[in-house]
Amino acid sequence: MDSTTQNEIFNNAIKKLFHGEIMERVSAAKQLGSIKDGRATNLLVKALNSEKDDIVINRIIEAMGDIKDPKATLSIIDLLKVEVQKPEEEQDKSRIFLIIESLMKIGDKRALTHLGILLNSCYSDIRKLTEEAFECIDPNWKDNIKKTI
Repeated sequence: MDSTTQNEIFNNAIKKLFHGEIMERVSAAKQLGSIKDGRATNLLVKALNSEKDDIVINRIIEAMGDIKDPKATLSIIDLLKVEVQKPEEEQDKSRIFLIIESLMKIGDKRALTHLGILLNSCYSDIRKLTEEAFECIDPNWKDNIKKTI
């Protein structure tokens, strides 16, 4: 695909992300993630901050993980903070999984501190995925924790 075509696809996806109907926004977020263009990160963050639909929010989180731009880390962490402040039985488990997976793909060590709370989750699948994220982001995380104690 030439750069002109890619720019047209990118610009069209951004337009739909902000002005489309729900399913167009979902599709636009997926498309931006598949393009893996770092230019989309700040725009995805902006869309995330104004988006109200849960499905679109989840697709934006996925897209940020697919792009792998560390600039998205703090925005994703903010969503994690919102979820973990809720009582555990009210937390959106699918969103937590998407957050963990996206942070794992990005690989930014700033996420480890915030993911740490999930290591104590009552849900074994969340604990397991969190441990996988720690291993992926920092393979020496267990040794590093021992050094700080």
